[in-house]
Amino acid sequence: MSTPKAPEGYDRHAFEPFAVTVDLAVLTVREERLHVLLVQRGQEPYAGEWALPGGFVLPRESAETAARRELAEETGLAGAIVEGLHLEQLRTYSDPDRDPRMRVVSVAFTALVPGLPEPRGGGDAAEARWLPYGSYGPLAFDHDRILADARERVGAKLEYSCLATAFCPPEFTLGELRQVYETVWGVELDRPNFRRKVLTTPGFVRAVEGPPRRTGGRGKPAALYRAGEATALHPPLLRPEGRST
Repeated sequence: MSTPKAPEGYDRHAFEPFAVTVDLAVLTVREERLHVLLVQRGQEPYAGEWALPGGFVLPRESAETAARRELAEETGLAGAIVEGLHLEQLRTYSDPDRDPRMRVVSVAFTALVPGLPEPRGGGDAAEARWLPYGSYGPLAFDHDRILADARERVGAKLEYSCLATAFCPPEFTLGELRQVYETVWGVELDRPNFRRKVLTTPGFVRAVEGPPRRTGGRGKPAALYRAGEATALHPPLLRPEGRST
């Protein structure tokens, strides 16, 4: 099949050019708090302010290729780590005035990942850090909006997948699993109801044989579980209505 050509006489300058960028909202759970991977901008606009990792898509790149390249360049994460991340396309942000330099359309990606190493600034990022969600003040550009949308997306992902178990030890209590949901969703869950839902969802967790573990509380030791064989939750474990953030 031959490569299609532009129609004869087509004026490629008839429309004002604009740039395409990528932005990445990468989230994790650390020390029972939701953290976000941010970079401190080393250049104007917004020099010195925190922002999501990202940058311009090169002429011969796909958006996902650019996203992985920018993430590696600006955070110092090893290429093998970045290539192994499951990035989910979030949405496109195209407000005309979202970037003071020119018309810029951004394709945003998100990921909720366990166990990434400490980042370091690189490229045009002066610094990179894992920061607790909401602890950093207003972000550059429209990145607060992108990050809020990303939190909603990953919160929904926990409803329908078994991703939460990846943030627990290999053997965990239901209280530790509940803490992951409460951290990402920003709600306090009813313990008996959560326990019932988890244990009646096929393949979500499986009990570990042996003695239970003391959790530091004054109650009886808690039973231990491992991640089950399921990857999707049927039925889903939904957030309490009206209590999500």
